[in-house]
Amino acid sequence: MKRSDTLAGPPPPTPAELAQIARIAHDEAGLVIGPSKTTLVQSRLARRLRALDLPDYGRYLALVTAPEGQDERRRMISALTTNVSQFFREPHHFALLRDRVLPPLVARARSGGRIRIWSAGCAAGQEAFSIAATLAGLLPDPDRHDIRILATDIDPHVLALARAASYDAADLAPVPPDLRRWFETTDGGAGPGRSLREIVSFRELNLHAPWPMAGRFDVIFCRNVTIYFDVEAQHRLWQRFATALSPEGWLFIGHSERIPAGLPFHSVGVTAYRLSGAAGQTPCR
Repeated sequence: MKRSDTLAGPPPPTPAELAQIARIAHDEAGLVIGPSKTTLVQSRLARRLRALDLPDYGRYLALVTAPEGQDERRRMISALTTNVSQFFREPHHFALLRDRVLPPLVARARSGGRIRIWSAGCAAGQEAFSIAATLAGLLPDPDRHDIRILATDIDPHVLALARAASYDAADLAPVPPDLRRWFETTDGGAGPGRSLREIVSFRELNLHAPWPMAGRFDVIFCRNVTIYFDVEAQHRLWQRFATALSPEGWLFIGHSERIPAGLPFHSVGVTAYRLSGAAGQTPCR
């Protein structure tokens, strides 16, 4: 944010306004915003107030709590959500994906079976396309098989960037050399090739709302998403992932996240888990 933007912005939210914003963010998306986050909230939401020509957070809250404020509530949650991603972030996950997770799934796809992978909290799409490229390294024609990677996020703005699939050429630096052939570079930037784009679909989804997906997933990536949730919301999400996975499915989470004891997962690597036994038999809700 430019310094001039800060000076021209609305006054900071009062403690009561910050508490109300925090309640809405928690109820809508499970986000935890403490009393010390006044500066963060102001920096994230000041642009929304200026865009709407509102002088203060009291007027803004009147809008987002009104029946006609549903769209602006979504924009508020998007503004408060941090979206950080890069290609092949946490490379050990992709090494495990390549060496242990995908080989039996690829064999199944070659025999006419299906592969379903979910990138939850996908941001601008780099994670989903990294998964797709890892898969293509083992199965050079993934778009000719029954393979789908669902990539979801709560923020429609970053989803628009993900669907465009256009990145700076420098963004491809973390892509392993043997997988770079699946990406294209031009004078204007870089992005995944057609065979990768064909197997990835992007959808808007609030992880705390009902999930419309009926089938189960072989693999779920949900990394550095639950760090913004309270313990109860985290626990509820891990349980829902257990019901969304196929038996013995795989779950990858962020470097600062952990699955607590008592849930039907067992550790198979650094922040990588596998569903235990037949724990995934309960229908997804």
